[in-house]
Amino acid sequence: MKAKSFDKKFEEGKEIVSDLDLEKARRPNQEQRRVNVDFPTWMIESLDREAGRLGVTRQSIIKVWLAERLEQRAANKSSKEDAVTGTSS
Repeated sequence: MKAKSFDKKFEEGKEIVSDLDLEKARRPNQEQRRVNVDFPTWMIESLDREAGRLGVTRQSIIKVWLAERLEQRAANKSSKEDAVTGTSS
């Protein structure tokens, strides 16, 4: 199926799932890799308390907090670069 036909079908609200090869579907930059990280006991306990308070798993809260921090750093880096070059995003 050509992209134009697929787009038209999608825009018309027609069923498109049967046209997709879900076995080969990938989310760019979202592939998973397992890592092991050692944390001190007090940190695990704090993470577990916060995860329980929010109703999520320890792994989820670690992922969310790390993602927030990395996005924040990227935004700060971009702002600093813009200040140096005199451009804005």
